[in-house]
Amino acid sequence: MPPVGRRERKKAATRQAIADAALELFLERGYDQVSIRDIADAADVSTTTVFKHFSGKEALVFDEEEDREAALIAVVRERAAGQSIPDALRQHVLASWLPVAEHPQAAEFSDLVESTPALRAYGERMWTRHTEALSTAIADDIGVPHDDLACRALARFVLEIPAVAHGTQDRAAAVETIFDILTRGWRAPRPGTPRGSGRSPGAAPG
Repeated sequence: MPPVGRRERKKAATRQAIADAALELFLERGYDQVSIRDIADAADVSTTTVFKHFSGKEALVFDEEEDREAALIAVVRERAAGQSIPDALRQHVLASWLPVAEHPQAAEFSDLVESTPALRAYGERMWTRHTEALSTAIADDIGVPHDDLACRALARFVLEIPAVAHGTQDRAAAVETIFDILTRGWRAPRPGTPRGSGRSPGAAPG
């Protein structure tokens, strides 16, 4: 890969500065109390520059979406020999999504999103908009048509995991439970089994 040029580095730095300024203001004042002008002033750029990098206020909160789709496709195409697609996606979720949830500001960020209906809806759309690309990558890998329902269902269910696992005390256990359900099927919990606290009771150990 060729080295990143000075212009690209400057653009990336400006984008990051805007995103950082926006998040700081959102956490400090609340999403609805911050304008694009406030963000531009805090980042020392013009409002035009803000819109060159972000489509709107919601995009400023979720500023790492561009790389997510490419990463998901790479998980399918570049997984280890003999590794199943669900297992590769499980590994990806545990390795890349969970560390974000454990970031020092994760709790504040989560509260911001949960308390702002527009952000909550936008975040869910951002995840599920990758369904088509992930489904297509899965279909190509196993050699079935792109409209294969099983591929689309797997892709959609995987992309719903952040929303489903959100709010659980042990996100890693929740992710494992959801993937066990996806790969081995759902069984009714036995009476007395804590809900959302580990693997599916009917699932065999991984």
